[in-house]
Amino acid sequence: MFDQATLINELQALKRDISSVLHTTAEGVFDSSKSGAETLADQIKTAMNDLGETLSQDEEQLARLIADRPMTTLVSAFALGVVAGLLMRRN
Repeated sequence: MFDQATLINELQALKRDISSVLHTTAEGVFDSSKSGAETLADQIKTAMNDLGETLSQDEEQLARLIADRPMTTLVSAFALGVVAGLLMRRN
């Protein structure tokens, strides 16, 4: 029949091998997830910087437009307020 000591040794070796494989796989998944997250964070930072620059340029352009045409801006703001007030009254 089977030698019990040999069977126990083989089961323990199998247990060590499976534990080693699972540990290695877990580390690999963690490392790849970490590098993917870092790459995504870098892309988000770049996009946010680009967005900040674009908004800054748009803000400067809007400030110049308002400064060049103050009466037009005032009338437009008043008209928008009247329309918003009428819409609020209906609901």
